[in-house]
Amino acid sequence: MGAMSVRNSNPTPAHRAGFACFVGRPNAGKSTLTNALVGTKVAITSSRPQTTRHTVRGIVHRPDAQLVLVDTPGLHKPRTLLGERLNDVVRATWAEVDVIGFCLPADQKLGPGDKYIAKELAEVRKTPKVAIVTKTDLVESKQLAEQLIAIDQIGRELGIEWAEIIPVSAVGGQQIELLADLLVPLLPESPALYPEGDLTDEPEQVMVAELIREAALEGVRDELPHSIAVVVEEMIPREDRPKDRPLLDIHANIYIERTSQKGIIIGPKGSRLKDVGTKSRKHIEALLGTPVFLDLHVKVAKDWQRDPKQLRKLGF
Repeated sequence: MGAMSVRNSNPTPAHRAGFACFVGRPNAGKSTLTNALVGTKVAITSSRPQTTRHTVRGIVHRPDAQLVLVDTPGLHKPRTLLGERLNDVVRATWAEVDVIGFCLPADQKLGPGDKYIAKELAEVRKTPKVAIVTKTDLVESKQLAEQLIAIDQIGRELGIEWAEIIPVSAVGGQQIELLADLLVPLLPESPALYPEGDLTDEPEQVMVAELIREAALEGVRDELPHSIAVVVEEMIPREDRPKDRPLLDIHANIYIERTSQKGIIIGPKGSRLKDVGTKSRKHIEALLGTPVFLDLHVKVAKDWQRDPKQLRKLGF
């Protein structure tokens, strides 16, 4: 009898902490999900696929756990040197995290892109995998049910054991808490890995570059999908400013591959570039919590996606 009463007095469960990454083909809702979980705009979201190039981490702080989200670039069949290097980064990340969330949009049937990723996932034996059905706000329950069955099936075909299959809508915020509740038990017992206030541990310069790049991609949907890289050359506080009115000077270069693309980015009479500056400055000020003077220049780095030397210089 004594043993039973001991079992009923629930001891506080151990604190857990660890890394999760979301995978899925471009536009599967990975970054939106990261932002919803963290509650702040961390990974960049853009309607252009392939915009998250760096491992941007978002951190979810909970009383019982800390979940660090590692946002890997989308895995895709490599067409260029950059593509191959991205795929290596992705595979290395998958092996190192504690749980992988495979994002599949509810409104699109499983396609060859999903199967390609699922096959790669099946190779990563040790890491627990969770299938996350995103964008559930876009479908009726019948379509959602069909998607859940299809995911269960692909798991069986490839020998992937899903730890969970979870439908969510990041936009509607439905089940975001539930998702966190289901991911936490898959993490190892551990004290917090990052201080409470941290939302991401990417160097600020990289995040600033991402925000500028996102703004630069905004209006040029088809002309320049991948051919933009942004390098923040320096971020220095302006001297001789009163303490209560600081100003941060940010000098950044937007690199494109060909001279002919320069006009697209700069726009008639510099109007696009000005727009990019205004837009990204707002986001940067929100991120850094300080007024910013943004100095943007457009430069040509010939065919940088295929040139290892240029890739290194641009941080890949």
